[in-house]
Amino acid sequence: MLVSIGIVALMFIGSAVASTAYIDRFPEEVPTHWNLHGVADGHMSRDHTFMIFYLLPTVTAGLVALSVVFPWLSPQHFKVDEFRPTYDYVFAICTALFAWMHVVFLISAADSDLYGRWLTAGMFLFFALLGNVLGKVRKNFWMGVRTPWTLASDVVWEKTHRLAAWLFVAMGLAGFAAALAGLHVLLCFSLIMIAAVTSVIYSLVTYKRLEKAGGL
Repeated sequence: MLVSIGIVALMFIGSAVASTAYIDRFPEEVPTHWNLHGVADGHMSRDHTFMIFYLLPTVTAGLVALSVVFPWLSPQHFKVDEFRPTYDYVFAICTALFAWMHVVFLISAADSDLYGRWLTAGMFLFFALLGNVLGKVRKNFWMGVRTPWTLASDVVWEKTHRLAAWLFVAMGLAGFAAALAGLHVLLCFSLIMIAAVTSVIYSLVTYKRLEKAGGL
């Protein structure tokens, strides 16, 4: 949790420096949105300091706040205490991903040219890091492959997350390499969709097998 708070603090500090000491490096009309081809199709006056420099850090701070609230909201048998280090780790890398997005967006806004390759590569590195700990995530309502079948059976949950861990690491690393190689963003993200859909289907098939064998 302290890591997540530290990352958010660095985001606000970096934004404060960028919006004061380096504001002259940003154009009068700052790009705030890019299409799938990396072309800016939305702009905003650089006088809108909060929207350009502080919106994403504020959203990230809200995410960290939710990570504190979620354990308290969790019902019995779905508590996160059993895997709390993993829970905190997942939110830490989520926070790091938002920070990376903020850095790329600010650099792209200053140059008026989206560094989409690096943005996408960072996202896929996040998926690989997430997959690395998916096997340690226990049944809960906030993270993991939460299908009706994984939530209904501890065995299905465990088997599904073991498979998902391998899939997300493999697809994450493949997407990371593909993004750096300059492949289209939609082609890259199709890899993650394959991992996600495969995990969902596997949970259904595993549940039905157990149900048929009377192993539930």
